[in-house]
Amino acid sequence: MTDPTKTRFPAALYAAAGAGDIAYQQLRKLPAVVSDLSERAAASLKTYNEQAGAKAQELRSKAATTDYDALRGNASSVVSSLAQLAQERAVTAYATLVARGERVVGSGVVGAADVVNSDLETTEEPKAVEAAKPAPKPRKRATKPTE
Repeated sequence: MTDPTKTRFPAALYAAAGAGDIAYQQLRKLPAVVSDLSERAAASLKTYNEQAGAKAQELRSKAATTDYDALRGNASSVVSSLAQLAQERAVTAYATLVARGERVVGSGVVGAADVVNSDLETTEEPKAVEAAKPAPKPRKRATKPTE
């Protein structure tokens, strides 16, 4: 990954560009994946329907003999270790996306940004717009007393 102090854009922009590039590459593969999955699903649906009844009975018997207090005791240590692992993976994935985004954005965009920034610096400040004076209030007509 490039040193963040040497780039012109925030790392989040590069990460977004890298994620977009990955999404684009995966979407290009989508038609082939869909046809493959539909064929596999049709073939395995029949097998799964036959095995579902036997699996349901097995799970019912396990539920009756499970020690839930022991499961609760182990849950907190497992959750904290999984959270730490997920955090490490997220940091690694983010760094990978930033590096990929830097390659996707490339130096051409940095040059274009320099041109835009220099144009912004040389552009005149907009003139202040004065508020319009409020319209005068209409006068009330004198009414004649009716007798």
